[in-house]
Amino acid sequence: MKQYTCVKLKTGEPACIVEVLEDGKAYLADIDHEDGSTTTDFITDDQVESIVR
Repeated sequence: MKQYTCVKLKTGEPACIVEVLEDGKAYLADIDHEDGSTTTDFITDDQVESIVR
């Protein structure tokens, strides 16, 4: 995945990759939560269900 790729996490939440880490094995992502809040957190490939765009 590249920077600014939008994904759907296995939790059902949408996220956008803001930084690619560890040669594409981990990412810093802005995660949009159901309550309308957004957090920035580390994610890995195994947490991603699908690529949205």
